Amino acid sequence: MEQIKELSFNKYSALSILFIALSSSFFLLAVKMKLTHAYHYLFLVWNIFLAVIPYAITTYLKRNPKRYKLSMVLWLGIWLLFLPNAPYIVTDFVHLQYNYSHYFWLDALIIAAFALSGLLLFYFSLLDFNKITAKYLSYKTSLYTTVTILFASAFGVYLGRYFRYNSWDIVSNPIDLIVDIFHLLTNPKSMTNPWLFTIIFGLFLCGGFWIIKTLEQQNLKH
Repeated sequence: MEQIKELSFNKYSALSILFIALSSSFFLLAVKMKLTHAYHYLFLVWNIFLAVIPYAITTYLKRNPKRYKLSMVLWLGIWLLFLPNAPYIVTDFVHLQYNYSHYFWLDALIIAAFALSGLLLFYFSLLDFNKITAKYLSYKTSLYTTVTILFASAFGVYLGRYFRYNSWDIVSNPIDLIVDIFHLLTNPKSMTNPWLFTIIFGLFLCGGFWIIKTLEQQNLKH
């Protein structure tokens, strides 16, 4: 009974944090649109919608644990495809490079707020994944799997930002996607930028996840 209370409290806390982060993001965006009557940052709404999908999937699986293994594997496969959309928003800072607006500071705050929301969705979803798979994976296997997912997500972000692929391309454009991935994986010496991005961004995601995981464990102790 005590464990159920702890899980409920943690989920409530996560939802509260996400609500505040998302509300702040939309509030800042609404202020910008009111001040400038410009709507070019509305793409962030679509990006955050895509970031919500993996969190929604793990929340659903966590609340419905009694599922057939095949069904769970299929859901987790879809989850993995959409997961890079959450940290992808961090790279939206690229849109500031040609920004000469008087509201540059506000634009930076808007992207920062959406990026933080995306990262929180990413980390909370990954925490849920760890809980869902806890009874199937040992601690060491779970750790290796999580690190692999973090670096795979970083690679997915690179594909999205620089090759302009998205999660739907696995269905709509699978051949080009597979060919490009194969080329990147088999030519590491001639393709240094993808590997450098994947390693550095992957380490960034690992560091953030370690912080979130540590905070969760501290919360459980209290």
